[in-house]
Amino acid sequence: MKTASIQREQMEVDVLFVGAGPASLAGAIRLMQIASDRGMDLEVAVIEKGTEVGAHAVSGAVLKPEPLFELLPDALEQGCPIESRVRGDGLYWLTKKRAYRLPLVPRHLKNQGRVIISLSRLTRWLGERAEALGVNIFPGFAGTEVLFGQDGRTVVGVRTDDKGLDRERTPRANFEPGIDLKAGVTVLGEGARGSLCEQVCSRLGLKGDSGPEQFEVGIKEVIQLQEADRLGQLPANALHFMGHPLGGREPGGGFIYEMDQSRLALGFLLGLGYREAGLDVYDRFLQFKSHPFIHSLIKGGKVLEQGARTVNTGGLYTMPALTADGLILIGNTAGFHNTPALKGVHLCMQSGMLAAETIAEALASSDCSQSSLQSFEEKVGSGGIQAEMLEGRNCQQALNRKGLAGFVHLGAQYLSKGRGIIDPLPGIPDHLSLKPDPGYAFGSESSRPLEDEPELFPDQLTGVYLSRTGHREDQPCHLEIHDPEICRSTCLDRFGCPCTRFCPGGVYELDRAAESGPVIRINFANCLHCKTCEIKDPFANITWHCPEGGDGPKYKIV
Repeated sequence: MKTASIQREQMEVDVLFVGAGPASLAGAIRLMQIASDRGMDLEVAVIEKGTEVGAHAVSGAVLKPEPLFELLPDALEQGCPIESRVRGDGLYWLTKKRAYRLPLVPRHLKNQGRVIISLSRLTRWLGERAEALGVNIFPGFAGTEVLFGQDGRTVVGVRTDDKGLDRERTPRANFEPGIDLKAGVTVLGEGARGSLCEQVCSRLGLKGDSGPEQFEVGIKEVIQLQEADRLGQLPANALHFMGHPLGGREPGGGFIYEMDQSRLALGFLLGLGYREAGLDVYDRFLQFKSHPFIHSLIKGGKVLEQGARTVNTGGLYTMPALTADGLILIGNTAGFHNTPALKGVHLCMQSGMLAAETIAEALASSDCSQSSLQSFEEKVGSGGIQAEMLEGRNCQQALNRKGLAGFVHLGAQYLSKGRGIIDPLPGIPDHLSLKPDPGYAFGSESSRPLEDEPELFPDQLTGVYLSRTGHREDQPCHLEIHDPEICRSTCLDRFGCPCTRFCPGGVYELDRAAESGPVIRINFANCLHCKTCEIKDPFANITWHCPEGGDGPKYKIV
């Protein structure tokens, strides 16, 4: 039985948001507020591939709270989960053994008075506010296919995933076909490298002449301290780090933020434009944590939760067109992010709110064509979003430059508020940045520091366990290697199969003893849905597909 021939249930709504992140939830809330003010009767739905709202949201983050309070002025009275307020910032350069606090904190990283949040908890709370206003939220439903009208270009909705398929994609006894959700306007807020966004951009040419997207991957944890918060002994509770273990040779760094209940949010960020083919992402994360200064802040603690996620950091020049007939792109799916400030939640929320205002106008005029929805791009361009993003429009491209050249570009951009020496500063796709390393030695030991503290330094598989990741193991593999021969020959010879090192969950494993020769084994049950593999594979040979809805991480705290 072919699933394509199955009769599918259809459901019609006025507006469909895909992905229950801060962008979509802010947009849905704002749309219902407008509908209430104007006496509009709207059916608004949000689908979310996680088991619940917030299950796939990983980040201890600093939030610029103005958009939150604009959306919900009484947010604090309603119990909005704020972990702490930033009382001071600290920027450190790490050598292998020492930490040097820099005397100048760049203006982008001055966060005093802003709030520290758990993104998982915040999105869960926003979901509750949205439902209270009448938004229909459907967790456990993954959008797998964009639906187009008869003209082949108008987006008319999304098909959700089929459940109950076996490894060969044959329906099992418990098979449930996906639903065709039809909408007047479909809003994609899937996060970085959204699968549906890739579909529509490819079909409709939305990326046009935009520069190549740039991404970073972050491994993030919540650590429970045994003692009173050690950050209280420092003049700052929002700390950012550069240097070791990347040493300025590769783009990235780390952070520690103070949370409630004597907890810390710790993260290690790596720009996926890095060049070293042998770089092991999880190994560098552990090296960062074991630095003497970092260790002094977390010693004796216990990791409660660990996760990983990519963020679209390419900036203004890499963003696609944001609208098409029946379609709006919002949040980090579209690239809304302030890269030098290391924050984007507030921009994602703003984008959702502006999308809601645009959609309300379009529905009132019964015109959801691109010409009507294009006012969303005008709102973004004339408001504070574009003004803020202009300062970081060349930042990731500069970070991806090697050594001194990168610092010179960053310095020029800082002084010129984003323009820099070259505007726009060219970039290359992240998957093309690796330098061939034919001498890479497989089997070389990765450092696993401080193994006498397993609760503070979990190994990679324990980290996956701490993300509560789960996938039904007899379902189709959602990670597709298009040409395995490239892996066993070209990629192995030139780069040493970097997928075995850049995946934070250890999904990819090289089996050299296979009868047919070296082969990549895919442990898809470990997948954290970060999409690093699809972004960084040097031959663009991997595609990440949505697994069965409800599978994947189940974050609660981070």
